[in-house]
Amino acid sequence: MNLFNSFDHQQSTVVGFGIRALLISDRGTNSPLMQRLAGLGCRVEVIEDVYSALDWVVDGPDEPELIVMDCDFAGGLALGKRAHALLKAAGRCIPTVLISRETSEQQFPTCRYEPTVLRAPFSSVALRVGFEHALQERLLFARAS
Repeated sequence: MNLFNSFDHQQSTVVGFGIRALLISDRGTNSPLMQRLAGLGCRVEVIEDVYSALDWVVDGPDEPELIVMDCDFAGGLALGKRAHALLKAAGRCIPTVLISRETSEQQFPTCRYEPTVLRAPFSSVALRVGFEHALQERLLFARAS
């Protein structure tokens, strides 16, 4: 299948397209990460506890289209990877972005079922690249339609 896009260079678009994003961070709704996700066009739901967030995703009526976890303020990178593995085991393959100071290099996996890992402190550009990488299939279909 070939996909051709024509881009209007005179107009910029918000990449979020109203995506429901779940932010897991104990920094609350005034965190820079929450503001940057909202700036990308996301509708952001903030939950401070990892296990409460997992419960909300698994048992809730609507699942988010993206999960972003600020690992430094939510229990560490190992807990972020464990939470992602628990979601996969529960059959919830939701694109996930983990942000942590513990990683030495950013990871952009080719498998859609693995999390994108960004180094903290993150820049707006790094967040946008990680965001677009995690949601690459959704963005391709949105651009094609």
